[in-house]
Amino acid sequence: YLNIRKNRIIKKEISETITVDENTENKNEKYKVDFEKLKIQNNDTVAWIKVEGTKINYAIVQSDNNNYYLRHNFNKEYNIAGWAFADYKNEFNGRDKNIIVYGHNMKDGSMFASLKNVIKEEWYSKEENLNIIFATESETSIYRVFSTYQIANEEYYIKTRFNKEEEFKEFIDTIKGRSVNDFNIEVTTDDQILTLSTCANNNNYRIVLHAKKMK
Repeated sequence: YLNIRKNRIIKKEISETITVDENTENKNEKYKVDFEKLKIQNNDTVAWIKVEGTKINYAIVQSDNNNYYLRHNFNKEYNIAGWAFADYKNEFNGRDKNIIVYGHNMKDGSMFASLKNVIKEEWYSKEENLNIIFATESETSIYRVFSTYQIANEEYYIKTRFNKEEEFKEFIDTIKGRSVNDFNIEVTTDDQILTLSTCANNNNYRIVLHAKKMK
């Protein structure tokens, strides 16, 4: 309980680095993130994500491995709830084809627990839920959901690099074919993808969301 409470306090504190301009309808310009302030608190900060219809509204961190933030919070304190973090293989240089973000499925609904909503019709049938705000130091982008599903633990959907265009096309076709819903979104090899992942059912399978960066 103390671990979860601590993370709630941290989340509230760092939410002050976000300003929302209600006078603009352009979602790319609506959210302003003070990355300078965030990086003073944690220099591992690489992004901010907000997913409508869920409780996912977090600063994203990145280590040189995928283990550290499983058990450390945004203040780099040991914490069983961990924090939302990007795959260590991602470079955030504008060239990654698949940016992957992980978070624990906490019983109190924090971190990525509410990601389980995305495979339910009551979530994906709402238009406003399908555009994800993803901000980095260089830009704020909108990603459009094109696939959500649950699957046994595997490494295929967390590939970040592809040697050939054909390999990336096969990847796109595979993850689209898994979706619980046809989102009617065209995804090509020119697109960049955002992948969100959390565990479920005592780590027996994963809940996964894929979205493409809108131009």
